Amino acid sequence: MTSVWDYPDFDSHEGLHLFTDPTSGLKAVIAVHSTTLGPAAGGVRFWHYADDSRAITDALRLSRGMSYKNAMAGLELGGGKGVVLADRPGATISDEQLVAFGRAVESLGGRYVTAEDVGMSEARMKVIAGETRYVSGLPVAQGAAGGDPGPYTARGVYLGVRAAAKRGLGSDDMKGVRVAIQGLGSVGGGLARLLAKDGAVLTLADVDQARAERMAAELGATIVAPDAILSADVDIVSPNALGAILTERSIPTLKAKIVAGGANNQLETRADGQRLHDAGIVYAPDYVINAGGIINVGLEYLGHGDEAEVMARIAQIPGRLDQVWDEAATSGDPTAEVADRIARRLIGRAA
Repeated sequence: MTSVWDYPDFDSHEGLHLFTDPTSGLKAVIAVHSTTLGPAAGGVRFWHYADDSRAITDALRLSRGMSYKNAMAGLELGGGKGVVLADRPGATISDEQLVAFGRAVESLGGRYVTAEDVGMSEARMKVIAGETRYVSGLPVAQGAAGGDPGPYTARGVYLGVRAAAKRGLGSDDMKGVRVAIQGLGSVGGGLARLLAKDGAVLTLADVDQARAERMAAELGATIVAPDAILSADVDIVSPNALGAILTERSIPTLKAKIVAGGANNQLETRADGQRLHDAGIVYAPDYVINAGGIINVGLEYLGHGDEAEVMARIAQIPGRLDQVWDEAATSGDPTAEVADRIARRLIGRAA
């Protein structure tokens, strides 16, 4: 039997917590990667996994990514992640399970602060907040920091895509730039609308065909099948669905010069960062470009500033990407490795 210390993605995590609640049927994982800079903040997702070990791996990877994301965003927060296991694809989380998860978060005494992620919503976070104070991303008054993180993530990714176009295409103008967007939820859909206003030529894909068709009709975009979006003949590919899509198999099929999107953990393995580098593809490390949402809910939880402060901090994302790309150009290392190196320095784990 594999020990947790033997998981490839176990990275000296401070804690890995497994929770069950037979009454509600809750099965959940909370991984705490680092609390060096502050409480371990990161959303909770509700998802079906083929087996429990994959859920644990996801929590380990995502929590480490949150440590790096929060550090690179300049937040006084560490990194953590919650995963609630669905018993079947398409299942809906119950209020009883949300309550039980809230109790699980509370039991950690503030080491982990939860927020909305895949399969969750503001309404569901309110149920969790009935059991614990360690929640962010709750409905807030107009002009305040907080609320649904999706639009803020989309804004940051949009600014990052523009920065990547300038870096990789030499273009300050998105008009006519061909962008393939994978995933049209809150982040991908918001990104698509912002790019459409700039005159970008969009190719869209989503597992929900009806949603893809509606957005294509709204924006005058082209639709392709989800399994064809990464290899589309475009300038930029923007992954905004689930992770581990840049692989030994998919990278050779890329025609785009740039990969810049909001999905977490886009690289299947560390070696895939090197593969992108070797292919001459400009890669925007996911946790740098997609930090808008955590900036919003992080400032809400910390009580620092208002929406104007959130937007000002999101506007710094292109500069952080430029820092990564500049160091990568100097060192000759892949941008994914450089971003990790900078983040580790910030949380005191430099090699």
